[in-house]
Amino acid sequence: MAAYFFASPIDVEVKLDGEDERKQVDMKAEKERVITSPVYYDGDSLAGQVTVRVRDGKKLAHDGIKVEFVGSIELFYDRGHHHEFLSLSQELAAPGEMRQAQTFDFLFKNVEKQFESYQGINVKLRYFIRVTISRRMADVTKEKDVWVHSYRMPPDSNNSIKMEVGIEDCLHIEFEYNKSKYHLKDVIVGKIYFLLVRIKIKHMELSIIRRETTGSPPNQYNESETITKFEIMDGAPVRGETIPIRLFLGGFDLTPTFREVNKKFSVRYYLNLVLIDEENRRYFKQQEITIFRIPEN
Repeated sequence: MAAYFFASPIDVEVKLDGEDERKQVDMKAEKERVITSPVYYDGDSLAGQVTVRVRDGKKLAHDGIKVEFVGSIELFYDRGHHHEFLSLSQELAAPGEMRQAQTFDFLFKNVEKQFESYQGINVKLRYFIRVTISRRMADVTKEKDVWVHSYRMPPDSNNSIKMEVGIEDCLHIEFEYNKSKYHLKDVIVGKIYFLLVRIKIKHMELSIIRRETTGSPPNQYNESETITKFEIMDGAPVRGETIPIRLFLGGFDLTPTFREVNKKFSVRYYLNLVLIDEENRRYFKQQEITIFRIPEN
């Protein structure tokens, strides 16, 4: 509250070395705002400058200035509780007085960033630089977000997915996808065989579903969203027919698969095959796929 009544007489600016040359990612912020943040990788150093300006030529008495690099997980149903899994701190200035603008250099060298940034429905994993100017009345803080991408080695084994789905004496189909693990710009190639068709199928669709799980039982929340849905067949198939599937992942807003990130959340992807008959009954089969990030050329 104090900061609200005593407007801060200070401007704080954080600049990162070479941030304009880095890939940029747009993040949604509050009130429909969008923040553009530079992308960093595991092991990258973060170096930059903090500039503190005193307004109207006033003097500023402070109890010290520090800069931190923080990684935190925010669960939206647990607002106010931020789980910080990474916190590095550097002292920029000892307690004293300022009468004019000062610039301080900082360096967080070869920082391990074990998780990838993520902004979901119920959870946000973010990394940010935080500058704190300690004052007797109320601290002044300034945050600057960065976005972290993590590469994973392509999996050693990547088996195809083969499954049968059927209703006894009515329908028997087999489907096959070429792999079970895909990178973010990959292509899903598959085919569907109709071995027995005794019900009138109207059409068939394939969708990719993202399922976000947050918390742990009994306070566990699941949110599913359909990333894309497309029709792979219109009209009735006949026995012996084969339907090919080609789905390019590069056009969709996907993240890698995350499993039990810091025991706080998971994000999984599923291929959902749906058959709809003439009476609008739906038959579906869901299969989990793993998505991972590889270095971009």
